[in-house]
Amino acid sequence: MASSQQSLELLLLQFLMPDNEARRQAEEQIKRLAKDPQVVPSLVHHLRTAKTPNVRQLSAVLLRKKITGHWAKLPPQVKQSVKSALIESITLEHSPPVRRASANVVSIVAKYAVPAGEWPELLPFLFQCSQSPQEDHREVALILFSSLTETIGSTFQSNLAELQPILLKSLQDETSTRVRVAALKAVGSLIEFINEGNDIVKLFREFIPSILSVSRQCLANGEDDVAAIAFEIFDELIESPAPLLSDSVRSIVQFSLEVCSSQNLEMNIRHQAIQIISWLVKYKANFLRKHKLVVPILQVICPLLTETIDNDEEVDLAADRSAAEVIDTMAVNLPKHVFPPVFEFASVNSQHVNPKYREASVTALGVISEGCSDPLKDKLNHALHIVLGALRDQEQMVRGAASFALGQFAEHLQPEIISHYDAVLPSILCALDDASDEVKEKSYYALAAFCEDMGTEILPYLDSLMGRLITALENSPRNLQETCMSAIAAIAAAAEQAFTPYAERVLELMKVFMVLTKDEDLRSRARATELVGIISLAVGRMRMESIVPPFIEAAISGFALDYTELREYTHGFFSNLAEMLDDGFSQYLPHVVPLVFSSCNLDDGSAVQIDESDDKDHINGFGGVSSDDDTYDEPRVRNISVRTGVLDEKAAATQAIGFFALHTKSSYAPYLEESLRILVRHSTYFHEDVRLQAILSLKHVFTALQALTTVNSGMLEKQKEVIHTVMNIFIKTAMEDDDKEVVAQACMCTADLVKDCDYVLLAPFIPQLAEATLTLLREDSACQQIESDSEIDENDIDHDEVLMDAVCDLLPALAKAMGSNFEPVFANLFEHLMKFAKPRRPPQDRTMVVACLAEVAQEMGIPIAGYVDRVMPLVLKELTSSDATNRRNAAFCAGEFCKNGGLPVLKYYGEILRSLYPLFGGSEPDAAVRDNAAGAVARMIMAAPQSLPLDQVLPVFLKALPLKEDLVESMTVYSCVCELVLSSSPQILPLVPVVVSVFAQVLLSPDESPEIKARVGMAFSHMVTLFGNQLHPVLASLPPAQANALAPFAGKS
Repeated sequence: MASSQQSLELLLLQFLMPDNEARRQAEEQIKRLAKDPQVVPSLVHHLRTAKTPNVRQLSAVLLRKKITGHWAKLPPQVKQSVKSALIESITLEHSPPVRRASANVVSIVAKYAVPAGEWPELLPFLFQCSQSPQEDHREVALILFSSLTETIGSTFQSNLAELQPILLKSLQDETSTRVRVAALKAVGSLIEFINEGNDIVKLFREFIPSILSVSRQCLANGEDDVAAIAFEIFDELIESPAPLLSDSVRSIVQFSLEVCSSQNLEMNIRHQAIQIISWLVKYKANFLRKHKLVVPILQVICPLLTETIDNDEEVDLAADRSAAEVIDTMAVNLPKHVFPPVFEFASVNSQHVNPKYREASVTALGVISEGCSDPLKDKLNHALHIVLGALRDQEQMVRGAASFALGQFAEHLQPEIISHYDAVLPSILCALDDASDEVKEKSYYALAAFCEDMGTEILPYLDSLMGRLITALENSPRNLQETCMSAIAAIAAAAEQAFTPYAERVLELMKVFMVLTKDEDLRSRARATELVGIISLAVGRMRMESIVPPFIEAAISGFALDYTELREYTHGFFSNLAEMLDDGFSQYLPHVVPLVFSSCNLDDGSAVQIDESDDKDHINGFGGVSSDDDTYDEPRVRNISVRTGVLDEKAAATQAIGFFALHTKSSYAPYLEESLRILVRHSTYFHEDVRLQAILSLKHVFTALQALTTVNSGMLEKQKEVIHTVMNIFIKTAMEDDDKEVVAQACMCTADLVKDCDYVLLAPFIPQLAEATLTLLREDSACQQIESDSEIDENDIDHDEVLMDAVCDLLPALAKAMGSNFEPVFANLFEHLMKFAKPRRPPQDRTMVVACLAEVAQEMGIPIAGYVDRVMPLVLKELTSSDATNRRNAAFCAGEFCKNGGLPVLKYYGEILRSLYPLFGGSEPDAAVRDNAAGAVARMIMAAPQSLPLDQVLPVFLKALPLKEDLVESMTVYSCVCELVLSSSPQILPLVPVVVSVFAQVLLSPDESPEIKARVGMAFSHMVTLFGNQLHPVLASLPPAQANALAPFAGKS
């Protein structure tokens, strides 16, 4: 035994030598010896007796690593000697690193010994040591306490009442910073175990004032590192599922604001304080609102936007960037409360003498444009006045911020921002000539974002825009060329066919970019590839089909270059070409599908990093020694790292699968099996972008499969198998996915499949679909869960509008599939849907419900009569809404309920007519509202003509024709008029000249369908038969074009 201990001691000394070869040999020998359980008492011996601290510390480090695999094999007397030696090392050792390393070994031994009842004296020792008069003992007791929470943390839950006063006293230790730091860490290590029981939570909350007090003292003494530990604890508290903060949130907010606004402190500690505010906003937004902390936070955070730094290396810690992130998070989570103070800040400082405040003014507006889009749209004139003024500021920093804000407006304030194109586009054109490349680059971004949703409004500006952009493409540095390409892409998408005159020149330039191979040029090549795809889609198949082959060849060759962003953009390029060429893309499938599959199957680089040892084990390089027994340890997951570029590539490739299937249909048959395998796998992928594209592509693949079944009846069983897979994925996603956008996409895709599929295929899924819809309406799905310490105030919950719109698409889809059989399902959903229409709900919620009810009535038919009395008061109120969308949907809903509501709706006819009447007058500014009102009246006439005063209704009704905007109502409206004519209704006869004029305009319209025109023509022929020569004066009074449109029908009868 003595010789082996001596041998081990020599190896430990050799391992500490600077000679690498000697270290390697020692490590190999130590590994061999470590397989024998006797290594444990040997290492304990050296831990207590070695002359040098480094050897003692190394002994403890090795002991921590090896003891897990050997503990169960040790005799009781050896176990007892190990425990005694460890306690001695902690209390008698003079070297702090050795004491800490010994504490880590205690933690591992305790993991096995304490639950087995083999170490009852450990916790009493810990309590005794923590109250020792010796600073070293108090510190190591707290360190040991922290270490033990990693292995037997749950044991301390029942001892918190005894622990709490000890920890509180240690936090307030006035004689030792080391003890205060150790106490802070000990408190932090407890958090994950405090998850239930009011008494435990109350005890823990009492730590917070002491933590704040210690942190303030430390900051005053320049001990920023201690305060940093406090912020780490606050971070843990905020994310804890237990309600550990309660009213302490106010104190934490106050302290964090003091720190982040103190310019004499280091930026890293201020950054931590700002991050705490950000986390509070994200996780405890309701509490901040309830306790009126939003305005105090913004009063400190907004001025931080003026603190800019010139050092690029510290840009991530910059106060202005961190403040912008907080304001953005607040705007998304608390839009109604954030907008007034931020908008006031922007307005007050827009003319400030200090340019940093003018910059902050427009930055603030840009930052809140996503979260506060609705209130900002209401103040758009004022906001644009500020931003466009700043775009002309003499200071570059202000102009740059203004161009950023304008881009944010263009991205998030659609469609209202488009109506200001006559002021915005000229301002952007001027900014494109700015002396600063930074302003130019941001202006290209603003231009791209603004043009993305434009249509024909862009046409007057095409020449001047494209002239500037083509010149910039030819003469600018790479970074500007890239943003310039993005702007051209947006313009091409907006202009569509009108872009044709510029396509040839731009495509010639893109040929140059698409063959670049230097690493620094590959991003530009990626942008060029994307642009060619967008131009192809805009200009169309007829002009592009013969031109694209060399571009496709260049795009494919790019896969030989190891650049994930190029592959990502190339998949987008292929998707656009598939959409443009449709079945013409089939010839390229053998070349591009393998590339898409390859990207889908890439290793995304996600890696779980395992914390196999405490950081202190790495002192002097001790962390390098390992052994086969390490597998006995239970490692702690530290973090997950992901190569995000590969994620984007996977998402683009997953999207491409769907586009290929959708547009090439039967030609895609050879690739369906592998595509389904990939999409099923990606539907549960860890990142939401990939899951979203998988959901959409699954729908497209099923569409392709449906096309195959029309060709091959043997595919019917395969269709059943795939719809089973797809529907189960969609339903599971709706219920269990935690991302609202993914769930919304699953709902929309489900609705599309339900509307398009044979009901026989869908019938087995109806109960599950109904249950999923009910769960979503009740806001009980995984993605709708809300975390908060405070009570939920229903009046202030902002649900996800896109998600609930998608959920409401499911009801009419099911109604269409099931017809009147939908009524029992609808009865179970109705009250949960109607909660969104309560008066306290915002207008967009109420109109969402009304539109949903209208479509359900349309598809379900007669059974809707049972809901008339509960729905009609809402509809009548919405007809008087100040919002055009609400009035429009209410008119549509009123018509559908009158059409299918039977006897119960007749008593409401008078009220409905009175509410519809103002929508026909000059005071109604929205043509689509008037069209929907006409549709409602048409449905009322066809359902119960005897219940209306037609002699009063028809003149007003006909005066609103022809329809101007919502031509979906054409069939209903013109069928009604034609039926009145064909039935020779006495009330229509005095209005023949008006009817003839309406018919003529319908026949002239390029937007009306042939079926509509045929019906109108037949009705006019009937009028000719009835009235003969009496119609000549009427026809003579018409403009020649209208008379000529009627002429072909004049001779028919």
